[in-house]
Amino acid sequence: MVGRAALAGVVLAAAVGPASAGVLIAFRSPSGNVGCIYSNGLGPSGVRCDIRIQQAHPKAGRPKGCLLDWGDSYQLARNGRAHGVCHGDTALDPKAKVIAYGTSFAQGGIVCRSSRLNFSCRNRSGHGFLLSRERQRTF
Repeated sequence: MVGRAALAGVVLAAAVGPASAGVLIAFRSPSGNVGCIYSNGLGPSGVRCDIRIQQAHPKAGRPKGCLLDWGDSYQLARNGRAHGVCHGDTALDPKAKVIAYGTSFAQGGIVCRSSRLNFSCRNRSGHGFLLSRERQRTF
């Protein structure tokens, strides 16, 4: 797992680099159970969200070729379907901006909504993911 220092280094590089370097925004649910990173111009553009505690079982099978963590991270581009992420890092940052219940984060054609029941992100194509302790799904 990549530490917070490495993630902070990426955020710092984005903040002090040239204007064309891109955007990296970290945000989270009020409970801290869901953490997300929106990126534009720093690798794939879109949003990735990770969920800390999930009670959904059974966990989806390990993706072919994945030797890292899986089943708790989802990615969504501006267009197209959401998908699970095989990862060795985390988007969970306790210092990230809180998206209060009943409000949303919107950037680059992606809207993420926070509610007491779940956290969801949707793109211009109408695809996305929904995360809660009880279930996670892509649509």
